[in-house]
Amino acid sequence: LQGAFIEHVHALNSLRDTEHIDKVVEVRTKAELDSIDALIIPGGESTAIALIAERCGILDSLQDFVQRKPTWGTCAGLILLAKNAIHTKKGGQRLLDALPVTVSRNQFGRQVDSFTIKLDSPCLGSESVPFEYVFIRAPAIVSIDDPEVEPLVRLPPGHGQTEASENGLLVAVKYRNMLGTSFHPELTSDNRWHRYFVRMALGG
Repeated sequence: LQGAFIEHVHALNSLRDTEHIDKVVEVRTKAELDSIDALIIPGGESTAIALIAERCGILDSLQDFVQRKPTWGTCAGLILLAKNAIHTKKGGQRLLDALPVTVSRNQFGRQVDSFTIKLDSPCLGSESVPFEYVFIRAPAIVSIDDPEVEPLVRLPPGHGQTEASENGLLVAVKYRNMLGTSFHPELTSDNRWHRYFVRMALGG
């Protein structure tokens, strides 16, 4: 509907020969949503995605989908998936109320405050190469609101300039059928996070 979806399409297509992906579908209608087994909600503008989904008549179907099937929210998609969000626009915004975390919107500042950082990520497997994380007007996970939520990646202490960052802000979590990340893996040539989600979806 809006955001960096085509980059996710390219990343998933790069895995089709090795990860048992039948096809990659761009979802704009309820029929397309009903046809898929797993969904990525891309980065972009979370309020715009929610408004467009509501106008297209698929927001309620989307809310049902994310409760049942593998779903990955990246950046704006993470905000939409969350049960709670702070620092939202005046009047708040519609959330899918699915992932039991509290997300701070635009935690790292404006577009000019975007940054990249290389981090070791054991959850991605045994590869010794650090992943390059891309943060663009990114949110962060400031609290886990259910003990079943599994923390996957934290930034080094100090990033984010809040009290919560003393222990390193959370930027990736897993919960049941849901994956939430505050960064943009689709903007790199490294498809390990996409492989992680595909295998998570196949396993589920």
